[in-house]
Amino acid sequence: MAVATPTTLDGRTLSRSVLDECRSRGELLTERFGVIPHLAVVLVGDDSASAVYVRAKERACRRAGIRSTVVRLPATSSTEAVSDAVTSLAADEGVHGIIVQLPLPTGIDPATTLAHIPADKDADGFHRHNVGSLFLGQSVYPPCTPEGVMRLLDNADIELEGANVVIVGASNIVGKPMAVMALRREATVTVCHARTRDLSAHTRQADIVICAAGHVGLITGDMVKHGAVVIDVGINRLPDGRVTGDVDYDSVAAKASHISPVPGGVGPMTVAVLIANTVRAAERSVGLPSPRPDAEGTEFSTVSSAQGS
Repeated sequence: MAVATPTTLDGRTLSRSVLDECRSRGELLTERFGVIPHLAVVLVGDDSASAVYVRAKERACRRAGIRSTVVRLPATSSTEAVSDAVTSLAADEGVHGIIVQLPLPTGIDPATTLAHIPADKDADGFHRHNVGSLFLGQSVYPPCTPEGVMRLLDNADIELEGANVVIVGASNIVGKPMAVMALRREATVTVCHARTRDLSAHTRQADIVICAAGHVGLITGDMVKHGAVVIDVGINRLPDGRVTGDVDYDSVAAKASHISPVPGGVGPMTVAVLIANTVRAAERSVGLPSPRPDAEGTEFSTVSSAQGS
């Protein structure tokens, strides 16, 4: 029997709540320490999609009441020039979070440039130290998209413990860290990728499907079971300019219990977590603990409770 009306996992509404919390934490930092959380973005070239993403981050910073700086470099920049820009931001005590907007133009090595972001200003959660901390269950700056997915699931009271979770896509940015996060919640995790044989055989068994493959319409209604939770991480731009995900929304929505839309699902949450990581970095810069899940899923003290201790 089809699920007539699935619950929409609304990332826009939840992201606003996250940003409003960030504003409160930032105001407390400013009041007590004179610190304004500050996110710096290095944007190289004139890629239209990257420009859209950067504007979204600037809007989120305004909502959260934090500073934002965009360092714009020409597409002809060398790897050294981009790395030097990152190094300059890293040395600025007033900058708390740094990201390099990807993808970079051809000829610029992303690994080299990203390596110049120090672990304590790594708002994207890509630094090897932060990736290692994630695997050990001690993450301070979680990768933004997987953490955004987890917050969507938690907000909808979707239980991962014991659930069969199938992740489609094995990238370092989404698929792999997503698998680690689900494992930390004691889910049974399967990671599918381009070499997976019979993808449908895996997705039909899943209680939760998380697709981050970058392939329009990859997941269709006949590939999921009734009542499944489906998270669409894909962002694909169609020839007419519209943005769509990896999931064939209409056919999957006819069977799913919960589904995230594109746009309006995971995307806003990715940006919100980026801002939350920046505020966390600002809190830590003055020696304060900040809210984050620990290895057992409980929470550390907030800024306000730390002040009262």
